[in-house]
Amino acid sequence: MNWRYRDTVLTLCTVALFVTMVGRLAISPVVPDIATEFEVSNALIGLALTGMWVAYALTQFPSGVLADRYGERLVILASVGGTGLTGLVIAVAPTFGVFVLGTILLGAVAGLHYSVATALLTRIYDDIGTAIGLHNAGAPIAGLVTPIAVAQIAAVYGWRPAVAVAAVLALPLFVLIMRGIRPTEPRRPDQPMRERLELAPILELLSRPAIVFTGVIAIISDFTWQAIASFLPTFFVQYHGYSRTLAGTLFAAYFVAQGVLQIGVGVLADRIGRDVTTAICMVTGIVGLALLVVGPEVVAGLGFGSESAVEFGAIGAGIVLLGLSMGWSAAVFPRFMDHLSAAEQSSGFGLIRTVYMVVAASGSVVVGLLADLFGWAVSFGFLIALLAVVCVLLVANEAFGLEY
Repeated sequence: MNWRYRDTVLTLCTVALFVTMVGRLAISPVVPDIATEFEVSNALIGLALTGMWVAYALTQFPSGVLADRYGERLVILASVGGTGLTGLVIAVAPTFGVFVLGTILLGAVAGLHYSVATALLTRIYDDIGTAIGLHNAGAPIAGLVTPIAVAQIAAVYGWRPAVAVAAVLALPLFVLIMRGIRPTEPRRPDQPMRERLELAPILELLSRPAIVFTGVIAIISDFTWQAIASFLPTFFVQYHGYSRTLAGTLFAAYFVAQGVLQIGVGVLADRIGRDVTTAICMVTGIVGLALLVVGPEVVAGLGFGSESAVEFGAIGAGIVLLGLSMGWSAAVFPRFMDHLSAAEQSSGFGLIRTVYMVVAASGSVVVGLLADLFGWAVSFGFLIALLAVVCVLLVANEAFGLEY
């Protein structure tokens, strides 16, 4: 294969997404340990994680503006270096308040990467669905490695060294990016920053019907993704009674499925269309969540095989289907790019991500609160209902020829 510079950029951007995701996911497998040490509830941990995702969302638009002014490479470097530093803050937090602050700062610096990297890849690749799908694979790969590694480290050394793993990875990656990605030409180096923050152009972009429609889909999908990323290991421990190690392994399996299948989602989006592919993701998510909640009991009631085999089969199928579903971004993000000009693809996409992710960030606290009040079956059932809403929207758009 003829290796090209753009392949180097894609590889390093994917690894950068991997590291920033490791920093954020390292908290989920040790939520019970953190709650015990600081004597707080699932809802409060969920609130801290929601703060992280809100901060992550709020830096999407500024990251695009900064990239237009100073170039994508510098912003990506800031994200990777900042992830390492904030990971250390969380690891040494003496109180829950400091833990929350470190978690929020982690979200802010990690949020600098994605929109900028996606815009950079859009500039250098033609098949953007495939490129975005490959780039997005960095997140589920982190989901494969992180739960297992964090669970093992936490079992031996405690949760603090476990959540510091991102700091260990960030420094060598910082050096690799410095050497491997050339300084990128800013798109608008001379435009005053205040002009980029004027309200009228922002409202014009956000009010376009196609952007609004796609944004609603992204809000619901990301709300679900964040809830699952925050609490899936805890769901396995508290609802099914699994050990922390088994829960972490299943969490990793979910991310393996997402990482592998997400690439296929991007290819499908390029070949059969964004909306059909998105609908497939939503339907598989509904079935996958249902299998995780009631699958073992339903299948056992049908008399298929031993109880343990039935449970394993139902949970395994649910994880695979949920992994496919949560690859939705490889279909939805190109849909955004289809409706943005080349000049809008960095800061414009960042602005869109800021808006939809701020709303979707409530996924962690809402699902955590529902679990505390009504149990995990109701909490995950709420996610199933949300994914069904996306299906209805897509069908209505096609049936009525709305062309959103």
